[in-house]
Amino acid sequence: MSAVCPCVDGLVLRLYIQPKASRDSIVGLHGDELKVAITAPPVDGQANAHLTKFLAKQFRVAKSQVIIEKGELGRHKQVKILNPQNIPTEVAALSQQD
Repeated sequence: MSAVCPCVDGLVLRLYIQPKASRDSIVGLHGDELKVAITAPPVDGQANAHLTKFLAKQFRVAKSQVIIEKGELGRHKQVKILNPQNIPTEVAALSQQD
């Protein structure tokens, strides 16, 4: 399975999260996952909330349209983006590869 998979109602992303980074960014591939750096520390769900907000902004969707399907507590996550209005260039480049 690749890092970015289109599904019926949006995209499924397989992510590797790097918390406490100097800035929020979609870094690129990390093995077969998409690496996302976020500034929030991995404490009490802060990183998940921050990640949801960051991805919502990148894909131009409401925060409720970013769903963490797997990996709530780990660095490896599977996230679903419902009906993305915008595809960040780093993600678009990956979804073309298949």
